[in-house]
Amino acid sequence: MPLEVSEFPEDVQVAFFMHDLLSDRWDGMSGYYLGKDWTQCQHLFELYDIEKRDRTNILYFMKMYEAQLVTTKAEEADRKRKADERKQQTAGKNYTHNVRG
Repeated sequence: MPLEVSEFPEDVQVAFFMHDLLSDRWDGMSGYYLGKDWTQCQHLFELYDIEKRDRTNILYFMKMYEAQLVTTKAEEADRKRKADERKQQTAGKNYTHNVRG
């Protein structure tokens, strides 16, 4: 059973919250997930009054979480791409010919 956010320590909960506030970056051509746009991070730390001594830990957990998400989304995209390729390959092999002799 997956863990609930409330079961994690406070720094990890804040990291999840802050990570969700960052905007996503996607590759326009392939549609791959590239991760978060980290340019807003400093502003969000200041906006939510995160203490400077806690920022290092929170940022660490945010980066760990992002690494997991990027890996998972890349694997899902590869599985989907391979499934689509298999469908295309099998769809092209089903020819029927009406031959009259």
